[in-house]
Amino acid sequence: MDDRYIVLFDGVCNLCNGSVNFIINRDPNERFVFAPVQSAIGQELIAQYDVPEVGVDTFLLIKEGRCYFKSDAALEIASDLAGGWRFIYGLKVVPVFIRDWVYTRVARNRYRMFGKNQQCMIPDASIKERFLQ
Repeated sequence: MDDRYIVLFDGVCNLCNGSVNFIINRDPNERFVFAPVQSAIGQELIAQYDVPEVGVDTFLLIKEGRCYFKSDAALEIASDLAGGWRFIYGLKVVPVFIRDWVYTRVARNRYRMFGKNQQCMIPDASIKERFLQ
């Protein structure tokens, strides 16, 4: 797929859906496209990149042929957003085991903290082309 970056996310998670909307609103060049991990394309990409420990609690980014997950995915995404968000990438100096520990705690409790939908989000017409089918 051209030069766009693919974000795989938990389609029923309110936090994840909010994160997708956050990315869309700060991605004026429309480099990011999205797919729920529950979708067929999401499962194909997970298998293709043979991601360890993947589950619906892991946000994934496929960028330039490489797959990032957990805190690395979040920081890579931030580095490509408009505005000052790219400076969050400086958190890479924090050891990955600490970053991923925090990430995992939030991910495991995200339904309790932010809620859950019964089905994956359905994008409206204005952003539908940003979602892989």
